[in-house]
Amino acid sequence: MSEVVANAFGVGAALCSITSFAPQMIKIWKEQDATAVSLKTYSLTVTCFALWVVYGVMTGAWPVTFANTCALLMASGVLAMKWRFSRRARSGSAA
Repeated sequence: MSEVVANAFGVGAALCSITSFAPQMIKIWKEQDATAVSLKTYSLTVTCFALWVVYGVMTGAWPVTFANTCALLMASGVLAMKWRFSRRARSGSAA
């Protein structure tokens, strides 16, 4: 397989990973509600992306590092909103 084709697949995979969190983030932000989000799942997802970033740095694989850093930021955003809106719901304060 040519390097161009392989890179095209890698870019496609990176874009899918990065943008896959956008709909969830938008929905949570608009509704100010993250009750449907699994804390355990997103905690594991954030850990996964963090490990991929470390792997990318250690191996010098900048595409892996870049893509997983972006995905890590998006997943971390969802996780942060989960914590934020869960605390707000528990305290009974409205947005």
